[in-house]
Amino acid sequence: MNSFYIHRYPFIRLLIPWIAGIFCGDHFFDRSWDSLCGILSFVFWAALSFALYFLKRYSLRWCFGIAISALCFTGGWLGMTGQLQQAVCSFPKEETVYRVLITDVPQPKEHTYLCQALLKERRDTAGIYPIGHTAVLYLQQDSSASRLKSGDELLISARISPPLNNRNFDEFDYARFLMRKGISGTGYVASGKWIKCDGMNNFDLQCIASSCRRNVVSLYQELGFNGDELAVLSALTIGDKTELSDSVRESYSVAGASHILALSGLHIGLLYAMIFFILKPIARRGNIGRCVRSVFLLVFLWTFAFFTGLSPSVVRSVSMFSILAMADMVRREPLSLNTLAVAAWLMLFCNPAWLFDVGFQLSFLAVASILFIQKPIYHLITVKSRIGKYVWGLMSVSIAAQIGTAPLVLFYFSRFSVHFLLTNLVVIPLITIILYAAVVMLLLTPFSWLQIGMAGGVKKLLEGLNFFVRWVEQLPYASIDGIWLYQSEVLGIYIVIALLAYYFMNRRYRNLQICLFSILLMGTYHATLYWLDRPQTSLVFYNVRGCPAVHCIKSDGQSWINYMDTLSNEKRLKRMAANYWKRHHLLPPQEITTDCRHAELSRQQQIISYHGCRVCVINDNRWRNKSAVSPLYIKYLYLCKGYDGRLEELAQVFSFSYVILDASLSEYRKHLFESECKKSGLRFISLSDEGSVRFLL
Repeated sequence: MNSFYIHRYPFIRLLIPWIAGIFCGDHFFDRSWDSLCGILSFVFWAALSFALYFLKRYSLRWCFGIAISALCFTGGWLGMTGQLQQAVCSFPKEETVYRVLITDVPQPKEHTYLCQALLKERRDTAGIYPIGHTAVLYLQQDSSASRLKSGDELLISARISPPLNNRNFDEFDYARFLMRKGISGTGYVASGKWIKCDGMNNFDLQCIASSCRRNVVSLYQELGFNGDELAVLSALTIGDKTELSDSVRESYSVAGASHILALSGLHIGLLYAMIFFILKPIARRGNIGRCVRSVFLLVFLWTFAFFTGLSPSVVRSVSMFSILAMADMVRREPLSLNTLAVAAWLMLFCNPAWLFDVGFQLSFLAVASILFIQKPIYHLITVKSRIGKYVWGLMSVSIAAQIGTAPLVLFYFSRFSVHFLLTNLVVIPLITIILYAAVVMLLLTPFSWLQIGMAGGVKKLLEGLNFFVRWVEQLPYASIDGIWLYQSEVLGIYIVIALLAYYFMNRRYRNLQICLFSILLMGTYHATLYWLDRPQTSLVFYNVRGCPAVHCIKSDGQSWINYMDTLSNEKRLKRMAANYWKRHHLLPPQEITTDCRHAELSRQQQIISYHGCRVCVINDNRWRNKSAVSPLYIKYLYLCKGYDGRLEELAQVFSFSYVILDASLSEYRKHLFESECKKSGLRFISLSDEGSVRFLL
């Protein structure tokens, strides 16, 4: 782009260094410079920017630009570092009594209830100490825990610790994810280890909003909504996705319609457009009319956000459209790249961690790509009929949004929905009708007989929506799964898209050469990384508590997972190892649970032989009190929960090179085995300390 075009969007030039500063502040948080140095740097660049501005010397305009960019970069860095620092908290290592306030609705999990809680104070024999940090608590399921709700205050006895990762290969950084949300710790609360404080029920704004959302769900149930229809309607209108089943989520994901289940920019935009159209006659009455419309839009949007429970995704979307409403109030272009940059900058100024939220990234990139490339795509085909123009306009918007979000979707979800055009062509108009009909249905609450009739129509629409999505899911080649992109590749793809868009806007041969060269460079880079991460014959041990397993991998992508426990948490292991398997292009692994004999692999009496290497899994006492004249050579001795003896007893039966300590071992048993290994001079690896490990064969 030429400099004139860049100067039309000054906030983009401010937003880019601000985003870079936030990213660096997060990436280098553990190695960040002293906060005083950061503040001094910010003050220096601010003073320099002011001095250069008031000098008003044209020859120094480039210095002013550099100073402003450095100021924004430092501001983003300081904002992100400060937000993460607020989540840092030290907790006692032993079980302690806390007074906590539940701040959201407890969510049922497999064996627990997950809830977010404010740690108000810590109590011990020495006194009471205020805390003021947030934690995620897992309450053991029982009848009492099922009755807890947002606003309840509890006294709990638990061991709360800062969030930690299991350090498995390519594992999702859950600890940093919680820190970005301002969560300082996690803890498990067993039954009988908590009591509800009588007479204590706090009703802050968040609690009242959550109560309103529960009331709306109850109203839906009274009107006859249930099952998948209730789940989808709750997700569409109030952002409540707790009732969505795994099958519904998968169907919408394969069909390319997952975005409609996340109450965010699309839904808020539809409501904004509805009110904007209804109040159009008022806006024609001059500046006062425009101000009245904008004020009414702001009140309506934030009231809607309140009734949806003030979820972060809705607050972000409402904030963006609030800025658009205010831009319209002052007669600015209501939606442009500059307005979008203003909205993004203000939101990241208030909460820098939103940059790492997938919904935030997808929302802004979708809108930016629509603004940037929708018109060129629309003008590629000339359509004369009115219906054809509408259909092609809708398709061009969908194509532009898909191009803008596809790299991120591939990076985060490893999936590309092939029939996204067909899905959005039907789903978006249908969603518009459903959303507007649901709003009318809620407004008819005083007129029950009309409301019941409207509810019947909404239910039929939801049934049609779910039927269509499931039909698309069953079409051939509905999705391409198992795609792996590197973080650096995502940035490279966006650079290539920008270069291609620039070429189609200018049609210069030199720009085409640059595009082709960048595509060749990206292809070479991807091929190099693909070769470096090719499968290699190896053994992998994962740090997954409750699921001891040995993963035998072959160089052609085949692999075998040997599960050693009849009650292994296989789903958790697959979830944690999924990215690692995708990165190394492994085929779906074969699961081995009993003794077997294959050409490459054999397993007998918990002894695994693979490519001339033996692994003995010790998860019971079958080898205790036994000895051998000639100990069997085992390269890796894998100690798991279930063995009650000592390491020296196993030395009477086996001769081994490495000792692998599984995460299922208790702290006492782990330290006991570690001390024995050190005493005997044996090499050992503790999976709970080191994370997953791989041995090349």
